[in-house]
Amino acid sequence: MSPQQGEKFGSWLARQLRRAGMNQAELADELEMTRAAVSAWINDRAEPRPETQRRIAAILGTDSASIYNRTDVAPDLPLQWHHRSAYKDGGREYGNAAAFAFNADLSALAREATQNSLDERYDERKPVRVRYTLEELTGEHLDQFLAALHWDELREHYDEAALLEQKVSRSLKAALRDLDENKSLILLRVDDYNAAGLTGDEYGDGRYTAVVRRQLDSRKESGAKAGGSYGLGKVTLWATSRFNLVLINSTLSESYEGRTERRVVGRVDLPWRKVGNEAYAGPAWFGQADTEPNRQQVSRSWWADEQTVRDLHLDRLSDEPGTSFLIVGAHDASGTAESLKDMHEKLVIALAEGFWAAMVGGNDGGPLLEASVVAMRNGRVVVDEKRVDPHTSHPALSRAFKAYLDRDTVEELTTSTQVARADVTLVVPPRKSDKRKQGGGHHRAVLLVTPAGEDDDPVNQVVYMRGNRMTVMSKRPRELPLGATRFHAVLLAGYATEQTGADVELAEEFLRASEPPEHNDWKHTEELTSVYARGALSRLREFRVEIDKAVRQLVGRRTTVRGEGPAALRELLKLDVFGPAGSRSRRNVPLVEITRGDLDDTGAWNVWVDLKLPESDSTWRLTPIAKFDVRSGGRPVVAWKEIVPRDNCREEDGNLVIEAGVRLASFSGITDPSSHPVHGNLAGLIIDIQKSRGGAL
Repeated sequence: MSPQQGEKFGSWLARQLRRAGMNQAELADELEMTRAAVSAWINDRAEPRPETQRRIAAILGTDSASIYNRTDVAPDLPLQWHHRSAYKDGGREYGNAAAFAFNADLSALAREATQNSLDERYDERKPVRVRYTLEELTGEHLDQFLAALHWDELREHYDEAALLEQKVSRSLKAALRDLDENKSLILLRVDDYNAAGLTGDEYGDGRYTAVVRRQLDSRKESGAKAGGSYGLGKVTLWATSRFNLVLINSTLSESYEGRTERRVVGRVDLPWRKVGNEAYAGPAWFGQADTEPNRQQVSRSWWADEQTVRDLHLDRLSDEPGTSFLIVGAHDASGTAESLKDMHEKLVIALAEGFWAAMVGGNDGGPLLEASVVAMRNGRVVVDEKRVDPHTSHPALSRAFKAYLDRDTVEELTTSTQVARADVTLVVPPRKSDKRKQGGGHHRAVLLVTPAGEDDDPVNQVVYMRGNRMTVMSKRPRELPLGATRFHAVLLAGYATEQTGADVELAEEFLRASEPPEHNDWKHTEELTSVYARGALSRLREFRVEIDKAVRQLVGRRTTVRGEGPAALRELLKLDVFGPAGSRSRRNVPLVEITRGDLDDTGAWNVWVDLKLPESDSTWRLTPIAKFDVRSGGRPVVAWKEIVPRDNCREEDGNLVIEAGVRLASFSGITDPSSHPVHGNLAGLIIDIQKSRGGAL
């Protein structure tokens, strides 16, 4: 066999005869040769001469090149839906339990589907390109699509499944009702380019079966860098469909049956149902009937022609390897995005939030990912294609990561545009299977910090990531010092550091084992305790403590400090955190650490108050009250012109809201001179911190 030939001629010819519905005797008659000669070819005892191979190609409807390359002849067989028969033991499944592992909203879809594309990047010199296309079909466009989908074959199964008194059935019933009443259907196609594609055998191990025929198969041939580990991410595709229906068109990076382009298949996940006298287990597949003797009538993928791909809205923009997933009846289960415009916007935001770092490139190399979203109606663009730009959505963080890639970081922040780097050690515990007790190791993760702008929001959070730079989570460091520089930060671990080595792989595997199915935290999981020695969770906690410590060291206190004013003014400032009762223990109330204030030209007091709070499991709701300390009589309350939350708090209806667990907070305020009973410099100012209704004080 030549390198182009993936198998011997005999096995290839036998398969083509089965697909053509022809036996050995019929081929022998067409060739005017003996059946014994054909049998010898089939059993690899001999090969036909070149001129005979050309005649065989003509009979099979192909060419000599296909025989040489062992390219399967695409049989002209009708498309069908094959429904899995009910289990003979009486077992029933009223839906795919894996679909309930995620919220079926567009943010979860964007996160999981794009992560899978990143994991399957083919040429590492170029980015993976993902394109999300929303399209609403109505009128004849809808009718043509449903006809190509063989909807009439499916409808009776949907109708029966919708009659069941089960959760999935009720959702299907609503979807069918809306389709019948509105005569409208939303499709969402997720295309990736420069990805591996669904390679592999129709039924054996491979990417194809992991996605199309199996559950909880996390076959990631990208190895240690892979973001996924549960085999659940693909379920979000079906969960986003109101009909639990997805069509697939894949261009393969490795040939299968001698072909690479337009490998098409469909799958629907329905609950157990009975149609006529036949009971069905759940899933069904759309394709051509398999001609193999042991799989008669099973629907398998087929090599579609260009027109069929267009009719199914599965056409791709180029012949680059990758896969297109078409979600039929796409919706956002959260209810926050119903129109095409809202769905478009939500996808753009989700892609930016989850993958901004993967879209940043440096001087020595481009980004890992490019992403865009477009919305259409009946083939016409209604919301222009939007390419996600990390430097627009996350400018400070993108600047920080690019500085790291370009080796342009500093050890200490002195200007507002600098990026400081600190290394943080992650101790990786040994695996239980390690024969040596001293297994595991130490990994040097990278913390990047850059100052935030005055209008940035949110701030003072650390974005955590590993592997292919998908955002795992964002956490606020604990015990930030009052008046610390507002900042943005990112923590790079594992392969996100752009480093290689044994410690990087150890860290990657350890952190991946600590992630739940949503990949949005590093915490206790069953895999973590099953695989790693005792103390694994403590190592994660220690890692978080070291990260927070490194942040505090980098941000310190503000370099720009308000002046405390003349001593005469400071003496006019007093503080009262006891409120009207005046008898509570200081251990249970906020304490004022520092108060700074001055009088402006209008006579208004400008004050800055820093609070130290005791431990509390409840949210604090505090009311700052300004009073004048006059020489005689009561202390009149003066109004606030403005209250501005500064650190670790927010303002709601004139109250300060401070989340449970926060120990330090600060705010500033300006009094209203029109409410002053006397000029500000003729009376002392008292800041009274009182509990507001529903507060923890």
